[in-house]
Amino acid sequence: MTFPILKLIAQRIALGFVLLLAVSVLIFVGTQILPGDVAQSILGQAATPESLANLREQLGLNDPAYLRYLHWLGGVLTGDLGTALTSGQDIATSISARLWNTLFLAFCAAAIAVPLAILLGLLAVRYRNGPIDKLVSGLALASTSFPEFFIGYLLVYFFAVKWQIFPGISTVYEGMPFSERMMAVALPATALTLVVLAHMMRMTRAAILNVMQSAYIETAELKGLSPFDIIRKHAFPNAVAPVVNVVMLNLAYLVVGVVVIEVIFVYPGMGQYLVDHVAKRDVPVVQAVGLIFAAVYITLNIVADIASILANPRLRHPK
Repeated sequence: MTFPILKLIAQRIALGFVLLLAVSVLIFVGTQILPGDVAQSILGQAATPESLANLREQLGLNDPAYLRYLHWLGGVLTGDLGTALTSGQDIATSISARLWNTLFLAFCAAAIAVPLAILLGLLAVRYRNGPIDKLVSGLALASTSFPEFFIGYLLVYFFAVKWQIFPGISTVYEGMPFSERMMAVALPATALTLVVLAHMMRMTRAAILNVMQSAYIETAELKGLSPFDIIRKHAFPNAVAPVVNVVMLNLAYLVVGVVVIEVIFVYPGMGQYLVDHVAKRDVPVVQAVGLIFAAVYITLNIVADIASILANPRLRHPK
């Protein structure tokens, strides 16, 4: 690996750390300017001024904002995400199982969406401007026109209520048999797949079509290669970089954009956990979940950038 590539990768990683630090500031500031009183929401409307003052002192709410931020950031760097105000439970312990549930759901959706999107993109290019291309592109455009909650409710109505094939509530628990877990996540995974499939397919198609305009593609055609071999052997390998970028961005969305889907299917993941504690105004939980979502999103974007750098032949073989 050459020095320019190592330098670019180091720059991307350093930029990711800086960006995550900036996001942590935004998350902290955003939670601090929320309306309402944390102490009041914990003790209720019947709380006395003395009890409210004591709780504010106990939670450190009387300290300057920058001290509270530094205390929170220091805890995060040492693995201490704090304690939930409403339940008194350790946030890191509560999040661990839910994070695994969210990652499992995202993995199931990605395992279906990524290969299917690439295959449909290849078919659309192979039969471009034909009936298959128009059908695939039309279905993709239609699916992107529907919001994810609408897709989720449609799946619940048909597959859970009307046909009763899959459960409408995705209940999972530790030690659950794999077959039962797959049945439970079938509908939310399908909803997430439909949400990201169209975008990945259209971007794959666009990337390959852009490569198809190159001179070496015309040379391959003059050699008598079949259209599908030209796409598979020459066009697609050179379109990997933008395709990887699109895939990684959609994988990031599968992890951080599951909030609506998890709420619809009452799935015990990070999104459901976040919504429950936003309603309770549990600030430490909101901060911790928001920071984890940001870290996952930034990390996957860095991976996409690094993959694009490594896939660039001009950087791998500089003159």
